[in-house]
Amino acid sequence: MSTSPAPSPWPALPADSWTATRQTLHMWTQIVGKTRLALSPMLNHWWQVPLYVTPRGLSTGSMPYAGGACEVVFDFHHHELQLYTSDGEVRRMALAPRSVADFYHEYRSLLRAADVAAAIWPVPVEVEDATPFAQDRHHHSYDADAVQRFWQILLRADQLLGEFRGHFTGKASPVHFFWGSFDLAVTRFSGRPAPPHPGGVPNLADWVTREAYSAEVSSAGWWPGGNGQDAAFYSYAYPTPAGFGTAPVRPDAASFSEQLGEFLLPYETVRTAADPRRLVLDFLQSTYEAAANLAHWDRRHLERH
Repeated sequence: MSTSPAPSPWPALPADSWTATRQTLHMWTQIVGKTRLALSPMLNHWWQVPLYVTPRGLSTGSMPYAGGACEVVFDFHHHELQLYTSDGEVRRMALAPRSVADFYHEYRSLLRAADVAAAIWPVPVEVEDATPFAQDRHHHSYDADAVQRFWQILLRADQLLGEFRGHFTGKASPVHFFWGSFDLAVTRFSGRPAPPHPGGVPNLADWVTREAYSAEVSSAGWWPGGNGQDAAFYSYAYPTPAGFGTAPVRPDAASFSEQLGEFLLPYETVRTAADPRRLVLDFLQSTYEAAANLAHWDRRHLERH
């Protein structure tokens, strides 16, 4: 019998403890995510491109291709990338220390072996370093323990964001893992259009951002940290209503980042709280209310009472 301790419900994961692995995994998820972008029909706000949290890790969900349907799964239990097709094929490749270039070439071979033809744009987006995947040999780390803790946090955050989503009867997104920004997000919509987004996201065409933010939103999620900042739950509005940054929100540990234009609740505060669920749900609800009230959303017809 195993005597290893059960994993912590909210494991520790300081951003600087797995920087190299996080950056490598980010590129791998972009490669797989671009497969979904290539194969899936367009949906509003690019909802056809994210990945989804599953009991195994992250998945593309079902994607159409010439031979039927296929799915690509990051299995963070067995540390494998798995390709399933509707004709019963299963193909695998190891998730282990290797360069982005090696991952990319083997992954393309995996798709070809299964006759899955996908025209993948071979350059990363939403990051400053736009080294083409086939040439990226400086990202090559994979700490399996850190990746599994990352997935455990995603799983719990996904459940809370899903619970929060259920209280809204207006248009709301599924809980998405966006591989461009490498974060988990859920978005509520007021039902009104938004002004054109100014764009400016690194290595992303402004017209892509404008489609993503073509409607007025309150959006929240969880981000694993980076660039000197630790992991946090976040919440923002687009367009940002006047007074949003100074609105009272819960809990006291939440604060507004002028640099990012959003409220942040440090993950470490959540992880060490007596009741993490209540802390996160209070943060999500109070920041949403700040956005909706200041922007005069029709809350009576958008929320479940």
